[in-house]
Amino acid sequence: MSYRIRPDKALDDEVHAVAAQQLGKAIAALTDRPGGLHEAVHAARKHIKRVRALYRLIARRTPEFQRHENDRLREMARTLSGVRDATALIEASRYLHETATSKDEAKALARVTKVLTARRDRLSEAEIDLENKAKAAIATCHDGLEALKTASFECGRRETARLFQKSWRKTGRKAKAALSECHAEAHADQFHDLRKRSQDCWMQHALLRDIWPAAMHAKQLEAKALVDILGRYLDLSMLSEVADREPLLFDGSDDRARLLEAIISRQQTARQEALAKARRVFADEPEREARTIKRLWLEAGD
Repeated sequence: MSYRIRPDKALDDEVHAVAAQQLGKAIAALTDRPGGLHEAVHAARKHIKRVRALYRLIARRTPEFQRHENDRLREMARTLSGVRDATALIEASRYLHETATSKDEAKALARVTKVLTARRDRLSEAEIDLENKAKAAIATCHDGLEALKTASFECGRRETARLFQKSWRKTGRKAKAALSECHAEAHADQFHDLRKRSQDCWMQHALLRDIWPAAMHAKQLEAKALVDILGRYLDLSMLSEVADREPLLFDGSDDRARLLEAIISRQQTARQEALAKARRVFADEPEREARTIKRLWLEAGD
């Protein structure tokens, strides 16, 4: 089963199936590890994000279950974030290298990438308990599956439509507020919040895409593109913080100065792109869009 809730099926069955599939994929990733432990952690974290987005969509139906499972899965994902953050810095430096504006800048950023790769490897070796964290994460996912078995999301079609309407409106309002904050402030915290709301938008459109496949898929792709731009902006912010906090990484060379200049330049571009795309993604009024979702759900089930 794919990541979707079908309008011609019972909500209870669909939520159980989707959540169980994603938790099972997280367990498989951490157990099988075809690309190594670090790639397994990255894959597992993506599946956990999808479960949490699903639970937020149906939160009003079982608020206590949603709060408990969201807290459980969020804390578990945080324990796996350390080396992943170090890898994100490498990806950010590679992006800067690919978009270098001169040969000298490209050479400096290539050296920066090597430095950050060595840093990631040192952190990986030092994080001797990552294996234990992975085992604990597998146990947490199994606990999540057990909790899911006893949870009920049963409700009628009209009640389900109202549930999605309210959740959609809440997501839209939060996104509007986050976007407004980003216009007022240029700090990473505000853009991080906007990225979380954009992820909700992307995943909710994926979950309900069957109610209007073409339009929902198009919006899903736009929201995913926004998530990627915001992710790049935030990774560059994190890279800037590391360059300030760990200047000795660069061994007294001018590579650090070139790195910071490149970050400032690309961040300005990413910020402008993100705000422009966010205005398009969240252009509709939340109340009106939520009513449309309710109507489409009811029509799709007829």
